[in-house]
Amino acid sequence: MATRAQSNTPVHLWIVGILSLLWNGFGCYDYFMTQTKGAAYIESMMPGADSAAIMAYMNGLPAWETALWAFGVWGGLLGSALLLARHRWAVIALGVSMLGAVLGIGYQLMNPAPIADMHKGMNAAMPYVIIIVAVGLFLYARAMEKKGVLS
Repeated sequence: MATRAQSNTPVHLWIVGILSLLWNGFGCYDYFMTQTKGAAYIESMMPGADSAAIMAYMNGLPAWETALWAFGVWGGLLGSALLLARHRWAVIALGVSMLGAVLGIGYQLMNPAPIADMHKGMNAAMPYVIIIVAVGLFLYARAMEKKGVLS
């Protein structure tokens, strides 16, 4: 027999939770690889790009900017896991992730890198996609908490 929590959990929570876990998991992978492998990772992700110039830009970002990036991706991963666990703290973790994304990427958008490779193709749209997803996940978790799905 299904428990009360299982019967009140909408299918879309599992879909959103799993997709957000994958999305935020890649964000964490990207953060980790950029911080540890540097130019070699950038070259593998953007063949032909001036990876040394991109890494010089990334390494020149203020420490608080890198911290916002970390809060954004790691908060998102934690929030996704908490969402799947149907825990109300998912709202807080995804809120931290949203703030990290909005403030961190907002800073980069208002102070664009003078490196053309960082603004070509998918890289031109990705900052906006990240912000939209982060805001959407926070609003989704908040709505699920209000509906009593998260406890």
